[in-house]
Amino acid sequence: MEVKFNKNTCPCLRKAVCQVQNQEQTQELRLPESMPDIGRVLAGWGQVLIRGKEWSRDGVRLSGGVLVWLLYVPEDGTQPRRLETWIPFQMDWDLPDGTTEGTVRFLPLLRFADARSVSAGKVLIRVGIGVLAQCWVRETAEVSLPEQMPDDVELLRETWPVRLPREAGEKAFEMEEELRLPPSLPRPERMVYYRMDPSVSERKVLANKLVFRGSGNLHLLYMGEDGQLHNWDFELPFSQYAQLEGSYSPDAQGDVSMAMTSMELEPDEEGNLRLKAGLTGQYLVDDRQMVETVGDAWSPFRETDLRRQTLQLPAQLDNRRENIYGEQTLPIQADVVTDAVFLPDFPRQKRTENGIQLEYPGQFQVLYYGEDGRLHGASARWEGIQNIPAGDNSRVLAVPMSGSVQAAAGNGQIQMKAELPVELTATAEQSIPMVTELELKQSKQPDPGRPSLILRRAGESSLWELAKVSGSTMEAIRRANSLAGEPLPDQMLLIPII
Repeated sequence: MEVKFNKNTCPCLRKAVCQVQNQEQTQELRLPESMPDIGRVLAGWGQVLIRGKEWSRDGVRLSGGVLVWLLYVPEDGTQPRRLETWIPFQMDWDLPDGTTEGTVRFLPLLRFADARSVSAGKVLIRVGIGVLAQCWVRETAEVSLPEQMPDDVELLRETWPVRLPREAGEKAFEMEEELRLPPSLPRPERMVYYRMDPSVSERKVLANKLVFRGSGNLHLLYMGEDGQLHNWDFELPFSQYAQLEGSYSPDAQGDVSMAMTSMELEPDEEGNLRLKAGLTGQYLVDDRQMVETVGDAWSPFRETDLRRQTLQLPAQLDNRRENIYGEQTLPIQADVVTDAVFLPDFPRQKRTENGIQLEYPGQFQVLYYGEDGRLHGASARWEGIQNIPAGDNSRVLAVPMSGSVQAAAGNGQIQMKAELPVELTATAEQSIPMVTELELKQSKQPDPGRPSLILRRAGESSLWELAKVSGSTMEAIRRANSLAGEPLPDQMLLIPII
């Protein structure tokens, strides 16, 4: 007799690609005839902007560019001058054969931006871009459960709480702000550079909506009316919601990563700043699901023939934010530090005995006035290490974000400190054993010499194992010993023999 099993569906998302790609782009830029020849290149800055995404049959493509600003001192020693340019880039990731169309999240980082003079009227610009691509495809796992079971068959029913990724998408929006500098700062004469680092501080799934709040940290450097360089930071809050395709439980969680799509900042005649920026919140929603399976089956009265499979589910284990602290010292005689930034890079991973070691590379960049009264630029590499406890089967994804930077000059050195927020996500392939087919053989002849009751110590065996080995049932052992749950290892049990 073959017992019929039904196939219940368990919908989820599975990652087809999760990979960082680095790219370096160069561009030769000739000075306009109206600008003086180059004496010294001081520094370069950039803002990565995403322009388009494409999912094709065999891969995904990201197109975008870096808005780049350069500051140089003219050959004639007059005030520093700014150059601005756009450097496009394109990246491609291959998809496994047979991958259906899904949703992709791109997380870009500017790794470096620098330049050097090729001639008095030309500079060579170099930018490094790092992008993490996550491609999610829909999957429907099948869970086998028996339709109807004879009374003489014992089933080991198991319930597995699993947090599964369920939906991915994005919400695009714009920010338009009129910004006013503090009265203590001189009015801007011209901008040198500006960059925005958006981050999400709160996210919540409310049934069929994902609400997220955060702010864009707008950092700007400008030349004031006093002929000096000044910097300032604006915290620009935003609050958005995305309409979801499904409706989720109160246990559902949302992970949102931000990307910039456009940005313009212009001073008006009154010295105020007008900002227009395009942002995209790329989200992933996961929800807790109780997966019920039959792990084993047997009958005290007849032989059983089982067939098993292992159900593989892409479980989300943990998501949290931690801060990494970096510090670097440059042996430089400086009077005043005018500007400082820190550019993080995606970490390298190394498996250790106790988990995963993350090695974070990054770069400090400072602009300062030296003892000679002239403006100078300098940079220094930095590397930090973080150890994350993790099981052999688990994986950790670490996404660094731009944080706060402090720099101070004194005692013949410039000391720089950075606080770097890192989003950590732990995942694992959860393996769940289940019975998928069951055939019941002919009834067994009872042994007339077997006892009706035995006494046995529980040891390390579970209630199911005791019942199966002894020829009893879980319910019979529970009633005989007034058990509410599993027995203690040293507990003596009365086991009725069926």
